[in-house]
Amino acid sequence: MGAVDQERIARQFWIKSKRHWIFAMYSPFFLSLAAGNLESHSFLHFISQEVHFLKAFAQAYELAEECADDDEDKSAIRKLRKRVKDRLKNYETIVHEWGFELPPESTSIVATANYADFLLATASGKVEGEKVPGKIATPFERIKLAAYTLGAMAPCIRLYASICKEIHHLLDPEDSSHIYRKWVDNYCSENFEVSTQQIEEVLDKLSISLTNEELEVLEKLYLQAVKLKVDFLSAQPIVQQTIVPLSGVQGPADFHLTVFCDFDMTCTAVDSSAFLAEIAIITAPRVDLGGSETKLTRMSSADLRKTWGVLSAQYVEEHDQCIESIISSERVGNFNYEGLSKAVEQLADFEKRANSRVIQTGVLKGLSVQDIKRAGQQLIFQDGCRGFFQKIVRNENSKTDVHVLSYCWCGDLIRSAFSSGDLNVVQVHSNELAYEETISTGEIVRKVECPMEKLQAFNDILKDCNTDCQQLTVYVGGSVGDLLCLLKADIGIVIGSSPSLQRLGDHFGISFVPLFSGMVKKQKELVEGGSPNWKGQPGVLYTVSSWAEIHAFILGS
Repeated sequence: MGAVDQERIARQFWIKSKRHWIFAMYSPFFLSLAAGNLESHSFLHFISQEVHFLKAFAQAYELAEECADDDEDKSAIRKLRKRVKDRLKNYETIVHEWGFELPPESTSIVATANYADFLLATASGKVEGEKVPGKIATPFERIKLAAYTLGAMAPCIRLYASICKEIHHLLDPEDSSHIYRKWVDNYCSENFEVSTQQIEEVLDKLSISLTNEELEVLEKLYLQAVKLKVDFLSAQPIVQQTIVPLSGVQGPADFHLTVFCDFDMTCTAVDSSAFLAEIAIITAPRVDLGGSETKLTRMSSADLRKTWGVLSAQYVEEHDQCIESIISSERVGNFNYEGLSKAVEQLADFEKRANSRVIQTGVLKGLSVQDIKRAGQQLIFQDGCRGFFQKIVRNENSKTDVHVLSYCWCGDLIRSAFSSGDLNVVQVHSNELAYEETISTGEIVRKVECPMEKLQAFNDILKDCNTDCQQLTVYVGGSVGDLLCLLKADIGIVIGSSPSLQRLGDHFGISFVPLFSGMVKKQKELVEGGSPNWKGQPGVLYTVSSWAEIHAFILGS
């Protein structure tokens, strides 16, 4: 048996697949459908392709039932197959209830055929990396194949249920004009949820007897099914104008996109200051001073760790005190950028004092630039972050610049973290360590220490941009220090869940809007031949839970 909890294997796989299925939710098809202005021809084409999916599902269920060993499992799969067969038989009536007429029988498009072929190949035992005999003899081999088959089906059903629930939350209960409401309601219904849970429960049960290696194969099949379904939804022909993907909304000749991004805990999974301190602690014992005292004499590893602990605790305590001091004043009703700007001056003083203490204690003294660069290349990024930057810098269909604005003490660390692949084109604006030859003196060349200096760097970059075409700016950040830039950008995206940022934003009247719901609203506002007005909502920031959302919104699948 596998080491993981097979009883909820379907749930585990679904959570892991979120960074893939989120691209379906942000597809032009689903965004237009959620907004209620998807062209009916596009929806009818989609419906015609669904018939091909249902036929493939019916065949796959039949093959899975033959492989299931337990009578209870066979019965459950038989019921699932009957539901699909009944749906196929009554599909014309169901579509009519939604308010549409089923189009004449059509041939499947490539994306539809790709998924159907994958599903039926899996159900027939043709699984990549698996050596399944033509005639499956043993019960274990048959159960495994049944599990593989359901693993290639379950995520597609869960995908519709999950996305339609997201859409349903955005619908006005009093608004009956949304022409796709009945279709959305169908996939949010209790009956559909029962079907979704049934296939997942059977998958969970069938997977109990699988080994770790077989569970890995099952997971790959599950993720492949999600990707193929995303490809299918991305391939739907959309004739109307949409707001996604952002980089493709307007032609490259008249559109220039500038993406700004914070670094610590926005791009990275760890804070760079703690990372640099750890490098100093680890490398300290390797320095041989020969008993002599020099300008670059370093503390011992133990002293460094103790000193850093004191600095870190003091930083957290004073930061919290600073935030409390700001929000102790009377809460602002409407959005007040000027009031916020004045308030964060307290943060500027605090950040500069903290950096002075770092310099005075000498915790960064003696760091080798080679050690910093080597460590930077091992720095762990947030899931999906590196892939986003890799794609955006290679996107030949848009004019895009990428800038990282950071409080980090060492620009070399950031540049080395972005050095793999083509990411060295990312421009870094941060503080720098001072070096004597290749060894840090412990001094910090102060360039970007506070929110106002980040904003100054932001404004300076835009002044130097080509003004011959339309400029659009996106800022991605997650800390209080990013607030001024987030609000100045055309589109400010908050990633993560910083309590300080949320509290300060609420205090000064900032509205935090989930990105998907914000984009549905923008899609509703979009008129034929027009373009969304990104500059028309002061004080609005969009929130995301992952880089996959940012990637899907800006670049598409």
